[in-house]
Amino acid sequence: MKIWDKLKLILYIKDPPSRIALTFSIGLFIGMSPLIGLHTLIALTVAIIFRLNKLVILVATYLTNPWTIVPIYTFSTLIGARLLNRSLKIEIDWHDITFSQLLHNAGNLLLPFVTGSIIVGFISSVLSYIIIYVILSKRRRPYEASEE
Repeated sequence: MKIWDKLKLILYIKDPPSRIALTFSIGLFIGMSPLIGLHTLIALTVAIIFRLNKLVILVATYLTNPWTIVPIYTFSTLIGARLLNRSLKIEIDWHDITFSQLLHNAGNLLLPFVTGSIIVGFISSVLSYIIIYVILSKRRRPYEASEE
């Protein structure tokens, strides 16, 4: 099942629009977090602890996937570098590359990456809450009126 099919399933979940939107926004934030490799575990743990819909949180978390992760994290790192007023210049001597040189360059990227991921993830999650809430609220009004 493709991600778009799973997104459509969210429209038919029997939770209030605010709860679905909140769950989705939390999942999106987790998916954009810098904790690479732990997204699924964190999302399921949060869903269990707060009794959130597991499908919704996982669909949102998986919007960051192998095809989207590079542009998302690149953009996030650039935003982080700009906010921290840091240059992302990386100088690698490909003829005499060393492990310490790689660590040094990774260290220069780490803080902008973490900062940018948190900021972009937060903004994306707030926007996704609004979008999902509005879509679900508008979509459900006609059905709710006809059920009365």
